[in-house]
Amino acid sequence: MRKLLAFAGLCALSISPTCSASAAATAYPLTVENCGVKVTFAEAPERAVGLGQGSAEIMLMLGLEDKMVGTAFWPNKPLPQLAEAYAKVKLLSIEFPTFESVLAQQPDFVAAALPSLMGPSSKVAKREDFEKLGIPAYLSPSACVAEGVAKDKFGYGNRAQLWNMTTLYQEIAELSQIFDVSGRGQALIEDLKEREAALRAGVPKDGKKLSFVFWFSSPSPAADAYLAGKNTPSGFIADVLGGTNAITSEADSPALGWESIIATNPDVIVVAKVDRNRWELDKAEAKIKFLKSDSAASQMPAVKNNAIVIMEGQAMNPTIQTIFGAERIAEQLKALGLRQ
Repeated sequence: MRKLLAFAGLCALSISPTCSASAAATAYPLTVENCGVKVTFAEAPERAVGLGQGSAEIMLMLGLEDKMVGTAFWPNKPLPQLAEAYAKVKLLSIEFPTFESVLAQQPDFVAAALPSLMGPSSKVAKREDFEKLGIPAYLSPSACVAEGVAKDKFGYGNRAQLWNMTTLYQEIAELSQIFDVSGRGQALIEDLKEREAALRAGVPKDGKKLSFVFWFSSPSPAADAYLAGKNTPSGFIADVLGGTNAITSEADSPALGWESIIATNPDVIVVAKVDRNRWELDKAEAKIKFLKSDSAASQMPAVKNNAIVIMEGQAMNPTIQTIFGAERIAEQLKALGLRQ
């Protein structure tokens, strides 16, 4: 796998053309249309809060840790090359923070990765709660829903079509413009595009089209399992690797019983590693133990063939980690003889 690079590494490869000279400086006031709402910035933020690992990691990848005063809701540990930058930012909560804890940081900008962090039914706050206080608020474009779609139909945006990196690139470009670091955004986008192209180029032209099940977590072995729906970022990962998502539900995180899961007969089972440890089955090892010991699940061909691979749970969200999750799966498939 190619070495994962943060902003400093990206710019070291092509120092001025990509990272500074080719990108125009942001002209303020800047107005960005975000999920149907116009958000205006008088100047670049100096006290930003990143709600959700997805939005926060983009800001860290853009080298903006000194402009961040807080972050919250991290299903996984940060990407390895972001550990030092992450340590500089105050962690409000690994789960949902309170609205009061966010305001206590005196933010001048709040970026949220998910509607559950800043949406109509948010557990933290609604966008208008920040707007009333004069704090510009931004929701990840991957979490927006299409015009005419019920706002509560999909938990994390419109999943009527297969997610792709377009909205992620939009988020990177807009955040880098908001902070007046557009060159850094361009470098990151180009790197991600190259990674996707390399993965697609590695798909055997006449090979079998593998079917995948992506298991995020479960409250207990007896409970339904939370999986990745058909058109989610996990479905995108399957597509990038030349395969398909065995789960056909358009819901973002359908909960299915094991009888239904077994009936999908996937070639590969992807188990998520979730560092929050809310449930025992957040752990990848616990998932694998269940699959190999349960009387029914253990009879699945994928389990018998040991076609079980591990990926960070954050890669199942529409984030920069998605493509790196695909890279990790590709490496494991190659080791199993399922990919050249």
